[in-house]
Amino acid sequence: MRITQGTFSFLPDLSDEQIARQIQYALDNGWPISLEFTSDPHPRNAYWEMFGLPMFDIRDASAVMRELQRAREAHSDAYLKLNAYDARYGRQTTALSFIVARPAVEHPLRLERQEAHDRVQRYSIVRDER
Repeated sequence: MRITQGTFSFLPDLSDEQIARQIQYALDNGWPISLEFTSDPHPRNAYWEMFGLPMFDIRDASAVMRELQRAREAHSDAYLKLNAYDARYGRQTTALSFIVARPAVEHPLRLERQEAHDRVQRYSIVRDER
């Protein structure tokens, strides 16, 4: 099962060439890039760890791709996400976000239902280690 989060989540994984084209598109629009990683891609885990600093002054996709390669080497067992921010609104607004690397084995998430009082049903998302 594939974790599906981000802009291209239902497409096959992008090649490095396709990732570089998306990065250049973001940079051409003036959107700074950042890289994040996590080993817990739970849908409610919105705060992934940042890899390095946001790349505000970079205008060439090859520089971001070098940083992405460093992140892949440092966190080969984690999910890596690329974010592009649009600051036109005066706040941190995500214009583009997608997963650029995955661990070799992805543990699926499953929905667990719990019955409570007065016919209330509670749901939780659990990482399936099978």
